[in-house]
Amino acid sequence: MEVAQRIGVVQSGARHLTLWRRAAARVALWGGVALIAACAATPPAQRDGPPAKIPAELGSLRDAEPRVEPIRTGGPNRPYEVFGRDYVPITQDVAFRERGLASWYGRKFHGRRTANGEVYDMFAMTAAHPTLPIPSYARVTNPANGRTVVLRINDRGPFHAGRIVDLSYAAAYRLDLLRGVAPVVLERITFSEIRSGVSQRTGSSVVPMSAGASPPGADAESTLAQMAPYAAADPASPQVSANEAATPVLDPSPGPGFWIQLGAFRLTEGAHSFRRRVATELEWLEPLLIVFRDEPLFRLQAGPFENRARAQRAAERIRDSLKLVPVVVERQ
Repeated sequence: MEVAQRIGVVQSGARHLTLWRRAAARVALWGGVALIAACAATPPAQRDGPPAKIPAELGSLRDAEPRVEPIRTGGPNRPYEVFGRDYVPITQDVAFRERGLASWYGRKFHGRRTANGEVYDMFAMTAAHPTLPIPSYARVTNPANGRTVVLRINDRGPFHAGRIVDLSYAAAYRLDLLRGVAPVVLERITFSEIRSGVSQRTGSSVVPMSAGASPPGADAESTLAQMAPYAAADPASPQVSANEAATPVLDPSPGPGFWIQLGAFRLTEGAHSFRRRVATELEWLEPLLIVFRDEPLFRLQAGPFENRARAQRAAERIRDSLKLVPVVVERQ
């Protein structure tokens, strides 16, 4: 009798276990259905674009008003990496000129935080740049129509090859660049320009749309011999168009910091030709390259870097890629 009772208990337990498993399976099934339904109901990611209604006063919107603001070495000006590419923001008050493609961003990011914590306003005169100090100010010119605007740099981007600046919707509207990506010339406004009152200058001369130029460099005459085969004293330059070679643009002398010497040339055309070659092969370095006059030579350098260790790591990457021996120099 005791054995029979035990068998009954076991059978009853098995039935309960079977019923529990079936109930659990139904819950899982309905849970899966609910999850699928929830996924199907999730709206697609919002696409960027213009506002639903364009303000009537947008065409007469005033430029950003430059003012001297301290440049932090941390925060939005820390070195960072995006899509496997390293970016080293500039942390000195140095002149910077660059040519390349501009894009714009609008309603998708309207109201979101920018790199320095400000709220992005697509109707304000602002822009994003990969390496310019945040905050800083820049003139951007559309060479196709000569229009120029003054913008506040308060965000990071764009992170697409060939693009140098992401304009706010309002800035793109003023420059007539809303139809898509287009060439521009960008010039950082230095503290001295702001203090002297010429920061709001518009209609600045447009340099030929060849390869980019950029911020500020150093010394070391002995590096000439070390630069072969890329930077002999008077290298054979690749063929360039007449417009590119006719009016090469020289950057101001480098400011303080650590710089990487890439080459020294007797002819400015040779320095700019080599700059274009380096910028093509090392896109991550392009925003840091400058060509400046150091009588009797024209020097190509990259920088500034906030310390020797960072400059040395960058120099090693350059050496491995270009098979030359760059030299790290310090300017006080």
